[in-house]
Amino acid sequence: MKQFIAHITVVVGNYDEAIQFYTEKLNFDLIEDTLINENKRWVLVRPKGSFECSLLLAKAVGTEQELMIGRQTGGRVFLFLRTDDFWRDYHAMKNENIEFVREPQVESYGTVAVFKDPFGNLWDLLG
Repeated sequence: MKQFIAHITVVVGNYDEAIQFYTEKLNFDLIEDTLINENKRWVLVRPKGSFECSLLLAKAVGTEQELMIGRQTGGRVFLFLRTDDFWRDYHAMKNENIEFVREPQVESYGTVAVFKDPFGNLWDLLG
């Protein structure tokens, strides 16, 4: 038996802003952008070269969901982006003015830095 996580939902405030950040700043691929109704789209992005798991960018609907934007894990690191070249991607992200809240450190599991997406979610960049 084989199982894998297909999608992880990231609650965002605006579809187009989220697509722009993930595709232009993080260089992810836009896999799908399908209109479901006038207020809802099915938007999938994933890192280049990745094929199993993608992010489902879901626009917050209502006050309760809006309050969760950027706080889906209560302020902890939410997602982990592993790279084959930490310093290449770190410098590229800095050049895109991505905010790092923790500068690179060497840990037992590799080099890591924490960055924030425009919605407030914390990410580990791992190399």
